[in-house]
Amino acid sequence: MELTTLSKGIAKKLKLLVERIEQSDIPPSMLDETLNIATWNIRDFGKRPRSDLAISLIARILYQFDLIAITELRDDLTDFKRVMRLLGPDWQFVISDWQSDFGGNWERTAFVFDKRMVQFTGLAAEAQPDRQKVSGQYISEQSWWRAPYMASFKAGNFDFMMLAMHARWGTRPGREQELASFAEWIKSRWVDNADTVFDEDLIVVGDFNIPRIGDRFYQALTHSSGLQMPLALADIHDTAASAGNKRYDQILHRARQAFSYADKGGVIDFAADGLMAALFDDSGIPKSKWTYELSDHFPLWVQINTNNELAILNSIIQSE
Repeated sequence: MELTTLSKGIAKKLKLLVERIEQSDIPPSMLDETLNIATWNIRDFGKRPRSDLAISLIARILYQFDLIAITELRDDLTDFKRVMRLLGPDWQFVISDWQSDFGGNWERTAFVFDKRMVQFTGLAAEAQPDRQKVSGQYISEQSWWRAPYMASFKAGNFDFMMLAMHARWGTRPGREQELASFAEWIKSRWVDNADTVFDEDLIVVGDFNIPRIGDRFYQALTHSSGLQMPLALADIHDTAASAGNKRYDQILHRARQAFSYADKGGVIDFAADGLMAALFDDSGIPKSKWTYELSDHFPLWVQINTNNELAILNSIIQSE
C-alpha cells in the first residue's frame, strides 16, 4: 500500500487502525498455501465523496486481505479508483454494472484482489432468476433487487467461484422469498447441473441482511442450496457497527472435494472501545456521518487452505 504521500495527521489515524487490525489476529497468508478472503459492505461507497482519511482507512483494511468482495459500491467509481491507487499496481478488480433504480440502489459489486496471491480465471457474470415462458416472452416471477455477481479465481491448486450478493432489507415475506429463490438458483446449477458449472467449488459471500445464524432467513438461504458456514466463523455473532448483535454478513461454501478452511476467521471491529471517535472526532465530520466515511458493517474474513493436492490425488485414485 502506498504510504509515502500520507499527511502526518492521516498517518497517526492510520496507525490506530493498524493497531486494531493487529488485535484482530488475522494470520498471514502464504503463496500457494493459504488465502485470506473477506466480504465487506462499504456503506454507500461512491454516493458522496469521502475524505482523504476515509479513503486511506478503507484501503488499509482491504490491503489486509488477498481477495475481498465489496458490496454497496455505487455507480460513481471516483472514490473506488482513489482506493485502488493507494493499494498499488499489484491490485486488480473485477466489477459489475449497476442497477439504475431505487430497488437496485445504483449499486455494483466488486471483487478486489492481490494478483500476487490469486488470479482471475476468466468468468464474470451477474446471476439472474430463472425465467418461464409467458405469452411468448421469457419472464422471471422473482425479483432480485440487486443482481448477485460471480467471478472465477485460482490460488495455489485451488480454483473456485466466488458469488456475492447484497440482499434486500426489511422483514416482509419478500425478503425471505428472495433468499429462498437465490438458494434454489444455486441448487439448480451446483446440484442439478453440476457437470455444466464453470467450477464446482463455490464460495458465497455478502450482506444478506440475516439478523442471526439459524433464523428463518438463514434457513431460506442454506436449506436447498446446501451452503455451509466455515467452523471458524461459528462464534461470530455481530458484523454491524450499530448497537446489538446483527450477523448480516456471511461467508458460506459448497465444495466439490474436501477443501478445508483454516481455524481462523472473524471481523475487524473498528467501532469497539471508541475507535471511530478516535479516528474522526477531530476531523470536522459529524458523528452521524462517521459510518458514511468508513462503514456501518465490519469486514468478515476467513482463511482458506489452497494446497489441496492430496484431495485431488485421492479423487483421481478413487475414480479408477
